[in-house]
Amino acid sequence: MTRFQNPSGGISQEALAGLMTEAVHQALMQHGVMLDAEALASASKIAGHVAAALPFLPQAQRLAISSFKGEWTDLASDFFRAMTNKAASDGPATSGRALERSPPKSETERPAAQPIAERAAELQSMLIEDWAGEVAGSTYLEEKLRIPRSTLHRWQRRSEVVALRKGGRKHVFPLAQFVDGRPVPGISDVLSAIANPRLAWFWLTRPSPELDGRIPIEMLRKDMVEDVIRAARTLS
Repeated sequence: MTRFQNPSGGISQEALAGLMTEAVHQALMQHGVMLDAEALASASKIAGHVAAALPFLPQAQRLAISSFKGEWTDLASDFFRAMTNKAASDGPATSGRALERSPPKSETERPAAQPIAERAAELQSMLIEDWAGEVAGSTYLEEKLRIPRSTLHRWQRRSEVVALRKGGRKHVFPLAQFVDGRPVPGISDVLSAIANPRLAWFWLTRPSPELDGRIPIEMLRKDMVEDVIRAARTLS
């Protein structure tokens, strides 16, 4: 039996790290953490390998970690600073390894396009109820918010409202975008910048680093339109 084999569960440290990495990756995606694809993968791998290492430590070390009463956030920051310093001190060797992994220049001219495309594809495969919040069809909106179907369809044609396809041709509408029976100002500008409705709504409902962690749709509901539009155009 090696130190990489868990004597009770039989799973190897590497296998456990892989499972943990995937779990962290899914959690970051579901909570809308805005990272590019490479940073998201790195964050997931680091968290996965750190968590998977703990069960394989000697008991004395596990007890020492369990009794730690310090500030975990500061400890994590120190860890990343140490990693950065090590990478900088390695100098040309690190740079050479990075260049070997880098794609040709022609493939890197649009750094943001691939992560956004990947996110749109992932949202397309997810159930709307799992990420979009409360949504409703045209019948509910007509009965509860007194929005005529003709008006709703006109807003949809003009991209003044976020409409999410559900099933074949049916669309549902996130309720958080409506105030006093009308879509909040700025929706059309966001959809102009982020053409995919699922991706646009996903961004609108998550804390945005471009807005200091504020949630765009909440800002639109408070008439803070210009900041949101500027941030959306930055993403596009």
